[in-house]
This record gives sequence, structure tokens and C-alpha cells, in this order.
Amino acid sequence: MKRHTRTAAALASATLMAVAAAGCSDSGSGGSSSGTDTGSQNSGRQVDVAAASTSPSPSKSPAPTVSLRKGAYGKILVNAKKMTLYVFDKDTKNKSACTGACAKAWPPLLDTKAPTAGSGVDTKLLKTTTRSDGKKQVTYNGHPLYLFDEDQKAGDIKGQGVDAFGAKWYVINAKGKQVTTKPTATPTATPTAKPTATPSSSTGNGY
Repeated sequence: MKRHTRTAAALASATLMAVAAAGCSDSGSGGSSSGTDTGSQNSGRQVDVAAASTSPSPSKSPAPTVSLRKGAYGKILVNAKKMTLYVFDKDTKNKSACTGACAKAWPPLLDTKAPTAGSGVDTKLLKTTTRSDGKKQVTYNGHPLYLFDEDQKAGDIKGQGVDAFGAKWYVINAKGKQVTTKPTATPTATPTAKPTATPSSSTGNGY
């Protein structure tokens, strides 16, 4: 009798353990399934964000910081808006001597990035220097570059040869040299040769 009692108790205990194990398995499976669904949804959102962030945008080449414009002084440097650029005789290499009121009349050409060169402009000569206020000013062949506040439109060269703030101001060419010569005169039209008149026998001037 005691043997049968112990056997029955052992079987009952084994049954309870099996039921408990099955319950744990179901619960774990359900949690895993829930976790998988959530992960799948999050994964989908991440892919969408990544795709949106890497979608190509229309490319647009930046306008050159410095380019050339042909005029009365030959080909000279201008900014991205074709406004004339000048150099200051008082400056030393890569160092501006124009600050305060001078910089208001002759605004320095600034650029927070590496300056870009247009056609005909020597990239090796185009650099930047740090001004006394910490801003980056574009230089060409060691000359800090400036605009002139009286130039109102592209092609204006009102600052050429002006003596202001202690020295003269000049335009600069593609070789990095100041242009100090007089402007080229506008060529005049060559007069058309008139046909030689046939001498008249009635004239008495010997022609």
C-alpha cells in the first residue's frame, strides 16, 4: 500500500511539473511573438527615415567666389555677383590694414568656406586670411580683396585709383597684380574711305 501511495504521489508531482512547464513555454512564446512584431514595426520606421534622409536632392553648383570680368582695365577680378574687387596699397601680404570706417566704405570679401575660382582665375592664388575680428577674408596672391560701397552695379569701377584711408585702391588682374595703368580707350570706328571723285573738266584747279 505504501508503495502504491508513493507511486501515485510521484505521478501527480510529475504531472504538475509538466503543466507548469507548458504554461511557461506558452508565456515565453507569446512574449517573443510580441517582441518580434514590435521590432518589425520599429525596423520599418527606421528604414523609412534612412531612405528619406538619403534621397537625392537637386544638385546646384555654387557660384564662384571670384571670377573674371573684361572691361576697360582688361580682365579683372569680380565677386559672385560680378561686382569689382579691389586691393589696398596699405595692406601687407595676407594682412588687412582696413578696419572700422574703412571696412564700411570698402567691405572685405568674406567667405566662411574655401573660396572657389571661376574660369581663368588661378586656384593656387586664391586663399583666405583671418581678420582682426576673426572673420575669414578672401585673398588673391596675398592681397586681401574688397568691394567698394559706391559701386552700385556689375561693371562699376568707381574705386580705381582712389586715395583713401592712407593709400590707394586698385583693381587686380588674373595674375594677382594691381592694375595701375589708365583704362583702355574705347576703340573708335574706322572711317569708311570715300571714293575718289572723278576730276571734272570744268574745274580750273588742275585736278
